[in-house]
Amino acid sequence: MGHLRSHGFPVTERHENDLAPVKRRLGVPVALESCHTALVEGYVIEGHVPADLIDRLLRERPKIAGLAVPGMPVGSPGMESPGMNPERYQVLTFDRKGRTGVFATR
Repeated sequence: MGHLRSHGFPVTERHENDLAPVKRRLGVPVALESCHTALVEGYVIEGHVPADLIDRLLRERPKIAGLAVPGMPVGSPGMESPGMNPERYQVLTFDRKGRTGVFATR
């Protein structure tokens, strides 16, 4: 969340005991689930999505439900680890019907 704050996004934290119902309600496919779920201007942001890609999403406004970075890849925002090489990972799109696509590769 510090990554988003440092890029100018206002962040309001809510701690939920069980995120599964929230993720289901928002249409996050099970295969794309991660540790954090956020809403940004009507889009769902799942996991460690880089702020510049959220900016791109908000500029382009594609007809999708949101973006996801499944798991917690080393080197993604908030998952940097000194001495470890960043992993290549994909930022995926998803829609309410469960269809996915690649938005970016990092």
